[in-house]
Amino acid sequence: MVLELTPDLLLTAYATGIFPMADEEGDICWLAPDPRAIFELDDFKASRSLRTVCRRGVFEVTVNRAFAEVVAACADREDGTWISREIVEAYTKLHELGFAHSVEAWREGRLAGGLYGVSLGGAFFGESMFHRATDASKVALIHLVDRMKSRNMVLLDTQFMTPHLASLGAVEISRTEYERRLERAIHCAVSFADPPGWESP
Repeated sequence: MVLELTPDLLLTAYATGIFPMADEEGDICWLAPDPRAIFELDDFKASRSLRTVCRRGVFEVTVNRAFAEVVAACADREDGTWISREIVEAYTKLHELGFAHSVEAWREGRLAGGLYGVSLGGAFFGESMFHRATDASKVALIHLVDRMKSRNMVLLDTQFMTPHLASLGAVEISRTEYERRLERAIHCAVSFADPPGWESP
């Protein structure tokens, strides 16, 4: 049975610790890794040089200004991608409903890097990131972490561990522990999105 990636299905899946990825044929697979990679927000490791890049304003950082462009850039990989057309369409709908978000890093007016993901309550589920300039995606990630902390969000899910994420302080926890934290996070009365009528810079 093939399930349509409706917003309700996606949000229900995320709320139970499951997320979709497309295989090489474009078929949707549902995953719940054990262990699960997350960032402990207070332990995020941004080097002094990277913080200096942020302070100097090398990149202009925005939120939800170029969601479609960020997703397209994340999918544009020579080694293939799990971001199928169906995935793009489904997450675009989530974005329109206020549940999927992008963080963009711009340099000289051009999109230099960014990331996107899904938010529910106090949880943000990172989906993918990309860069076209050195440090651009890392700056977007720092902004994501800072924004989450400023809004009292508690769970940043990165799904799978990679050496790059580990270098920034990502850790692995058991599926049982992840589900415990997820249950708490999605019921937090907080939001990644801006209030109605507010336009992010």
